[in-house]
Amino acid sequence: MSKRDFLALTDLSTPELYALLNRAIELKDLWRKGGRTTPLAGKTLAMIFEKASTRTRVSFEVGMFQLGGHALMISTATSQLGRGETIEDTAKVLSGYVDGIMIRTFEHSKVEELARHATIPIINGLTDFNHPCQLLADLMTAVEVFGAARLKDLKVAWIGDGNNMAHSWMIAAKMLGFELRIACPEAYMPNAELVARLKGEARIEILHDAAAAAEGAHIVTTDVWASMGQEAEQQARAAVFAPFIVNAEVMGRAASDAIFLHCLPAHRGEEVSAEVIDGPQSVVFQEAENRLHAQKALMEMLMGGRVLR
Repeated sequence: MSKRDFLALTDLSTPELYALLNRAIELKDLWRKGGRTTPLAGKTLAMIFEKASTRTRVSFEVGMFQLGGHALMISTATSQLGRGETIEDTAKVLSGYVDGIMIRTFEHSKVEELARHATIPIINGLTDFNHPCQLLADLMTAVEVFGAARLKDLKVAWIGDGNNMAHSWMIAAKMLGFELRIACPEAYMPNAELVARLKGEARIEILHDAAAAAEGAHIVTTDVWASMGQEAEQQARAAVFAPFIVNAEVMGRAASDAIFLHCLPAHRGEEVSAEVIDGPQSVVFQEAENRLHAQKALMEMLMGGRVLR
């Protein structure tokens, strides 16, 4: 069987995506009840980090342990990648040592190149273009709250930067059919090529008003205003993004049963107010925990050969 990669949500079919979310919920329930399954016994995941991480590193490492396997961290600071070894050579070498590679990096082209040259599954742990593993956790949380059958009828409001998370929500909207409204400053729009590609294929509207985007939404979600690598822009971005804070007024425009999501880490008082992220509609820590179980389902499929049905 040929290897499969997970560089974007579209590496799954829509039925596979639903099946993976259901399997993630099964694995979460199994673990909480004390059950164990070890389909990755004897297998190893290499984790390459060019960006700092808390949730990605811990969730993948713990996930491999819970599935019976082992994970090892490779940073550019302490490996030959940091001294100029090519992605191609790294892919070929690691393919002879481990059973899968997760990479968290900047340029999306690096993940694509790694996948081209590796003979083992490659998982996109984050790039500047998209963050598909986070979307698995977000969608899993939505299924837990609203049920899988309701996903296609949801209204989602993305408020903030037109960044990798916005792109991931756009791709999810196309696959699952829900309505997505993106509220962002005019200078920080999502990738124009992606917008053009999805036009007519997904229910996506781009606005420049946070409250209007949140009107009637079932999910309101955001991210930090300056992502990793953009720290020098923090002050300038704070001024531009100030009208896009998710506060009680914005959440008050959403549906009565709306939830608030954030991929974390969060800056209270910037992209979200403390009363929202710490309030009753916030499910951000349920969402964070779901990174673990969604990625377990993903690794079980890619590295364990489980067929999703």
